[in-house]
Amino acid sequence: MFTLVIGGAASGKSEYAEGHALSLSGRRVYLATMHPADGECLARIEKHRLRRVGKEFETVEQYIDLANAPIPAGANILLECVGNLLANELYDRLGDGADAVLHGISTLLSRCRNLTVVTNEVCSGGANYNRETLFYMRELARVNRTLAARADRVVEVACGLPHFWKGAP
Repeated sequence: MFTLVIGGAASGKSEYAEGHALSLSGRRVYLATMHPADGECLARIEKHRLRRVGKEFETVEQYIDLANAPIPAGANILLECVGNLLANELYDRLGDGADAVLHGISTLLSRCRNLTVVTNEVCSGGANYNRETLFYMRELARVNRTLAARADRVVEVACGLPHFWKGAP
């Protein structure tokens, strides 16, 4: 089963996705994509690590090249998050762009039991952005649309409340 969880910043999407992943039996892998580039990133990473304590997730950190992530076959994977992964693929000198994100997720789907993917909703805010930010937003929207079409379940989380756009709760 492929579940896509989408929401804005601090919407509760990560908590929802973790709860969903915990409801699945079997081996659980938390696939972390945030590159610890600065203090703010390190603080967010630590917040997520602390929230997972005692929840029996194995953590794999993979900032680019998702297709080659060392994921055990048949695991339940929680990928956190597409927004970070896309930024890494677009702006890291070794990254390969949005198509690498989509290829990587396809590869994970072929190897895992269940895949839960967290992504950001970034296109409902303002409109006065620079060209580079607009490019990133359009690429993330394209990736999200592609993933939503492929997913068995699409859940949008706002204010901690899930709304199911596709698939049953």
